[in-house]
Amino acid sequence: MPYSLNGKLVVALSSRALFNFEEENEVFEQHDDRRYMDLQLERLEVPAGPGVAYPLVKKLLAFNSDGEHRVEVVILSRNDPVSGLRVFRSATALGLNLTRGVFTRGAAPYGYLKPLGAHLFLSANESDVNEALANQFPAARVFNHSVVDAQRHPGELRIAFDGDAVLFSDEAERIYQNDGLDAFQSHEASKALQPLGDGPLKPLLEALHTLQNSAGHLPVKIRTALVTARSAPAHERAIRTLMSWNISVDEAMFLGGLEKGPFLQSFEPDFFFDDQLTHCESGLRAGPTAQVIPRWRKQG
Repeated sequence: MPYSLNGKLVVALSSRALFNFEEENEVFEQHDDRRYMDLQLERLEVPAGPGVAYPLVKKLLAFNSDGEHRVEVVILSRNDPVSGLRVFRSATALGLNLTRGVFTRGAAPYGYLKPLGAHLFLSANESDVNEALANQFPAARVFNHSVVDAQRHPGELRIAFDGDAVLFSDEAERIYQNDGLDAFQSHEASKALQPLGDGPLKPLLEALHTLQNSAGHLPVKIRTALVTARSAPAHERAIRTLMSWNISVDEAMFLGGLEKGPFLQSFEPDFFFDDQLTHCESGLRAGPTAQVIPRWRKQG
């Protein structure tokens, strides 16, 4: 009987999200894929250093440490299969037990997210992330120059989420963008009892919640935070939406427009997800950061 990923938290990510391939990527951008392939082959015995998603992957794989396979991490990359040899060797050198990968040699990889049942796709390639989001797959673009500290909170996986257009739909944010803060606050107060629609990364939060409940005996724990520009009275609808999903977060920060970075520096996330570029630029100084780009914003 074939192996199944059903019931597992599945994260797909590009090789550049997991490893430091910035020098190699520069060769690709300045020349062509043949020069890139040659360089990767030359460096086959040289493990790549950890990239922005390394702390996340390392801690997620720790949920398999008792022999029960709860988490699957899959490399989903535009690399060619030969370059994939270095990817798997680098994973071994970093102590990551990765066994599955899809290498497309330049072709768009998002089509493989469906058979994987991925709860998240991380990539440094903006067009790949945009295509994934446009096809209803949870995805985010990583910032490779984020602060990375794989040593902090070794027994805890910390993930911070923005609310609107990330965990929740962008319904309310559209009102804010079109009509301003007063209209937004009034709209949210009047709909406080009506849950917001699902956002792109709701599947990830659900999977983390399930993982947290199923692996309580393991030494690694999950700590989540909602970090939003909402403030009272608009906070109520966000909390009630989570309640309607039967999901709780450990911390909630309703910042009312304050800069998020200093608060994230206190939380020290292994990953932070936001849709706003300014918040991502603030957050990347606190830890690994990725941007979820709403389709309407790209079009407008």
